[in-house]
Amino acid sequence: MSAAFFSRALPPPLERLRDLAGDLRWTWSHSADSLWRTVDPASWERSENPWSILQDVPHERLEQLANDPAFLGELHRLDEARRRHLVDPGWYGARHADGPIRCAAYFCMEFGLAEALPLYAGGLGVLAGDFLKAASDLGVPVVGVGLLYQEGYFRQTIDELGRQQAVFPYNDPTTLPIEPVLTAGGEWLHVVLAFPGRQLYVRVWQARVGRVTLYLLDTNDPLNSPIDRGITGKLYQGSPLVRFLQEIVLGVAGWRALDALGLQVDVCHLNEGHAAFAIVERAHAFMRRTGLTFREALWVTRAGNVFTTHTPVDAAFDRFDAAAIAAFAPYFREYVTRLGIEVRDLIALGRRNPDDPWEPFTLAHLAIRGSSTVNGVSRLHGEVSRRLFQGLFPRWPQREVPVSAVTNGVHVPSWDSAAIDRLWEETCGKERWRGTLESLSSEMRCVPDETLWATKSEDRQRLVQVVRTRLARQLGFRGAGADAIARAEHVFDANTLTLGFARRFAEYKRPNLLLRNPARFERLLTNAGRPVQIVVAGKAHPDDPAAAALITQWIEFAARPSVRDRVVFVEDYDITLAEELVRGVDVWLNTPRRPWEACGTSGMKVLANGGLNASTLDGWWAEAYRDGVGWSIGRGLECGASDSDDADAASLYDALEREIVPEFYERDALGAPRRWLARMRTSMADLAPRFSANRMVREYVDGIYVPAARLVHQREDGGGGLAKELSAWQARLARDWRSIHFGQLEVVESAGQWSISVPVYLGPLDPSDVAVELYADPVGVAPPERLTMDAIGSLPGAVHGILYQARVSMDRPASDYTPRVIPRHDGVRVPIEMALIAWYR
Repeated sequence: MSAAFFSRALPPPLERLRDLAGDLRWTWSHSADSLWRTVDPASWERSENPWSILQDVPHERLEQLANDPAFLGELHRLDEARRRHLVDPGWYGARHADGPIRCAAYFCMEFGLAEALPLYAGGLGVLAGDFLKAASDLGVPVVGVGLLYQEGYFRQTIDELGRQQAVFPYNDPTTLPIEPVLTAGGEWLHVVLAFPGRQLYVRVWQARVGRVTLYLLDTNDPLNSPIDRGITGKLYQGSPLVRFLQEIVLGVAGWRALDALGLQVDVCHLNEGHAAFAIVERAHAFMRRTGLTFREALWVTRAGNVFTTHTPVDAAFDRFDAAAIAAFAPYFREYVTRLGIEVRDLIALGRRNPDDPWEPFTLAHLAIRGSSTVNGVSRLHGEVSRRLFQGLFPRWPQREVPVSAVTNGVHVPSWDSAAIDRLWEETCGKERWRGTLESLSSEMRCVPDETLWATKSEDRQRLVQVVRTRLARQLGFRGAGADAIARAEHVFDANTLTLGFARRFAEYKRPNLLLRNPARFERLLTNAGRPVQIVVAGKAHPDDPAAAALITQWIEFAARPSVRDRVVFVEDYDITLAEELVRGVDVWLNTPRRPWEACGTSGMKVLANGGLNASTLDGWWAEAYRDGVGWSIGRGLECGASDSDDADAASLYDALEREIVPEFYERDALGAPRRWLARMRTSMADLAPRFSANRMVREYVDGIYVPAARLVHQREDGGGGLAKELSAWQARLARDWRSIHFGQLEVVESAGQWSISVPVYLGPLDPSDVAVELYADPVGVAPPERLTMDAIGSLPGAVHGILYQARVSMDRPASDYTPRVIPRHDGVRVPIEMALIAWYR
């Protein structure tokens, strides 16, 4: 149950406004925009936030609307449309009407849905928000689980010296579009955790995101101590202990909240490792229901756990050293007692080497050990992750480390402009992002050049006005004179090629690559016949002074009299500003060092808007780029700290000077840049559907969620008998694996094939416990070869000594093939659930 947390009464005829304003579907579905504009035109122009409008509009105006038949008629129509939408089965209901997923829980430390709910820091949170929105569009039975931060991430201002200043506004729950979750008895739902000498009371809130619910956990309860109330104070701030406790609240309290709500969760999706403790609590809950041991319960529940890693660098994983873990031990000593294990057993799950007491505890390692599926967020990131996690799968080839890839996507209706949205709707229909997208590419290719160019020019003109308005406001806040503020009304030009660079400022992202040769860049900007302008935005972490210095460099460069009308740094980069930038720019720049960008979804957001990408071949662009859709920077090689910066900067300058700028200004007799428009159309038609959150969510559902749900149901059946069998099987293999050894390999030519045989001595292990294979590394682009060897007879005088044989083509030398033994059990995913392996020599 829930109750609206709303501070004012509405006239009875307007009660339904509360539901419309409280459903964050308004962040991407604009059917009610005209209604809210009618309520308060001035507030709508400032905020486009129905929730704040509804709280601030004068009571006299509400009374007028309550007696306006036309307004009430439109309100009734929108309310009925919303109700029909909520019960529509959507794509998921049509495709998986009898599917195994009752509920999938999506855990994340941050969710970026809108500025009305500022609970995010950057790309991870925005991706999580886009996931929930697309799940709602498609009707996927998903709930989100996150934290309600009292201050969230910082807001950015730039002082008169060009230095970033961090400000932390308070998130007043009464002003946010959220509601308390109530129990059947009407009291606020609390989840209680046992802490040393006290209990922690965690309140549960909910936000409605169309057909999806986001549950938010909050420790700012008067029943808690002042220190404990601050656990959900700031996002990614505070001491290691606070960070650790946030992760316990997210994972443990998050899963308990789902249990208390009575949700039957089949799939637990961890979006990054911060929520890895949900794995432990899910097993704990299954223990309580069935009487199984922790390890037996984990064998069942891990089948339904999915872990998505977003980290491309080992040092960036959330980890705690041995000293920190020793200090934190009192916080989970009682908890592990309930699990029936020791503290060291729990910590071992998060260590690369479980037997090394000095190794740090890494949340990502816990997430992998407790999941049946792991994926990166782009093809390249999948490769990088297999390298990063190989230590958890000793002696397994890197390419067989069980990390797949589901490339991220963006929720197009949240990011396309009003003008472009109309164009997509007229071309592809109202349901274009709610189905399977097959026809979008061909339909978008039919849009006339003139229509495409006029629409893009309209959005560029809007961006110019946004930049001018924001710059004037920034200058006013800094105490600039009237002349400087007035001059802001003349920066930028609506007919000039507009570049955009906006993201978190970090050294590896190289936000100042364009400034490595300031004179060359200045010549580009100030070319009289073919000018260029650039809007820059982004925050540096408050504890990263080197990144903050990069912001100052941009501020100083933009202050040069020769370029100040062509370069603007817009402060306080957030979702609202990002929406304006990705809708209006012509070219989106991205310059990370490969392979340090796991995916980088900002460039995806310009696709549907007709923007083009110029990026290093990292993250998603490494798989998206081809001739005719954008430009690549550099040679696509992995690089060190700075060994390629000069070369990549030169490559970027060359691309701008020789291709991007000339092509934009190359016009025919009608003033249209035909080659540029061909790139726009191809990018929109081919890449926008491919890198949409619609495709991403469907890929998760069909390829990961449904198989995971089926596997967990299989293991739950029978009251845990299979779990006991698997746990005993695991213990037996772990105990006896070292007894495996090989006899002499024999290779003979037989009927034009290699016949390869080898004696294998399994000792106490039963032959049914293992599979014997021949393995050969890949050649060129071909995948590795894995062939099952057949047992052709027992070896005399040996216990479980068996001769295995396989025949292979003579296209490769027999020496390419090596026998190996791996675990085998019906329904067990090897190696993620059982990473033992034995090689011949």
